[in-house]
Amino acid sequence: MRAATGGQVMTLDTLVRLRRGLHTPVTPRRLPVPDGMTAPLGCDAVAVPARFGPLVMPRLPRVGCVYADEAHWWWIVPSDSDYALEWPAPARYATGAIVPDAPGVPGLIHKPEGTVPYTPPIPLYLALCRLTGTTPAWSRPVSA
Repeated sequence: MRAATGGQVMTLDTLVRLRRGLHTPVTPRRLPVPDGMTAPLGCDAVAVPARFGPLVMPRLPRVGCVYADEAHWWWIVPSDSDYALEWPAPARYATGAIVPDAPGVPGLIHKPEGTVPYTPPIPLYLALCRLTGTTPAWSRPVSA
C-alpha cells in the first residue's frame, strides 16, 4: 500500500510488531543464597533506590545478604516479611527474591557471618520509614 505522497503506509499490525521489537522481554532473576548459607524461612527481598543503600546500612543492628546494581540495593528478608506491613515508597517488596526487569543478577556486596542470609525485617522497615519520612503502619491513627 502506498500513500498519496509516495511514502509507505504502516498498518496497525506493523506498528505493534515494531513496538514489541523495541522491548526484549527480560527473564526475571532470583537473588541467590550464597554457598554455605541456608534459608530455612524462605527468601523475599526488599529493594530501595541505590541512593538510599548507604544510608540504610549503618541504621541496621544486623545486616544480612545485600545485593546491588546501578539502580537498586536489595536486602534478603525471610518470606512473608510483608505480612501486615506497608513498605514505604520508594521501597519495593519482591516475593521470592525475584528481581524484576533486571538484565542480570545484582552483585553481592555484603555477606554476613554465619549461615543465614537474612536482614531482620522490622529494623529494615523502621530504617526505611525513618529515611522516607513515613510513619510506621502501627503508629498511624485508626479511623472507624
